[in-house]
Amino acid sequence: MMEGAPEGPQRDVADTSDAMPGSGVMTSSGRAGQVEALIAETLRDMGYGIVRVALSGGNSQRLQVMIERQDRSALTVEDCAQASRAISALLDVEDPISGSYDLEVSSPGIDRPLTRPEDFARFAGFEAKLELASSVEGQRRWRGTLLGLQNDQVVLRLEGGEEMAFPLARLAKAKLVLSDELIAASEAGKL
Repeated sequence: MMEGAPEGPQRDVADTSDAMPGSGVMTSSGRAGQVEALIAETLRDMGYGIVRVALSGGNSQRLQVMIERQDRSALTVEDCAQASRAISALLDVEDPISGSYDLEVSSPGIDRPLTRPEDFARFAGFEAKLELASSVEGQRRWRGTLLGLQNDQVVLRLEGGEEMAFPLARLAKAKLVLSDELIAASEAGKL
């Protein structure tokens, strides 16, 4: 049983997806994955962790890099500027993205995406939205109180009190829901 998780019945959602190992919410793929692999060590050495790397757009591409401080203190504009300069220098040398693009380095914000296994344990107790790669019981989107991570499954308590567990590899997206509790925890420096 997870620490802090209430005892009671829990439904596991079998992983019947055809997801490749390592796919799902935690990994960037394609060019974004290449960029993440290229910049991760440098950012880590600077004291930052990568929350998400995303490349979007067609002719006008945008490379979004969400970071947070490893010590979990508030990310500043100067932090983003320093990280942006380091990322730009690496990308100028390696050139993993063809064509022009805009680089955006930012904080994940309070209602942040959940992208790494440790995020699901760290933010246990807060409301979250999950989007699955394929439907379960006729739906792909689920919302409830995040209870943490158990055996590579994200556990949610749904509105009616039922607990469900979803395999990490089956998640397409996950994020926190902006709530008074989340805001209060952020203001108190507990995130």
